[in-house]
Amino acid sequence: MKLEELRVYKRADELSDKIWNLVLDMNHFEKDTLGKQLARSADSISANIAEGFGRYFYKENRQFCFYSRGSLLETKSWINKCRRRNIISPENFEQLIKELEEVHISLNAYIKTIGKSPNHS
Repeated sequence: MKLEELRVYKRADELSDKIWNLVLDMNHFEKDTLGKQLARSADSISANIAEGFGRYFYKENRQFCFYSRGSLLETKSWINKCRRRNIISPENFEQLIKELEEVHISLNAYIKTIGKSPNHS
């Protein structure tokens, strides 16, 4: 299996692009204080999945997926701050939270499979 075929990776990567575009629309103060951290945490979700996927030992893969899960929850925290500070609309907030929760469920399922078959490092 290739990384690009891993559904949780693809979903996390697509979500980070949506968040990137959200940050691009922020004013300078919002980008500088909150946006940069939001973009970094969102990018880190798929980046850690990728790094773990490339590791030889399944325990390392799992560890990087745990880092990914931490980044996902950090991203959720930043999105909540965006909503409370009226940086994003309620509709955009609901959509992003829904997608983060879907990635979270997929990531947890992926973590459970790591080490159980040769396709998961």
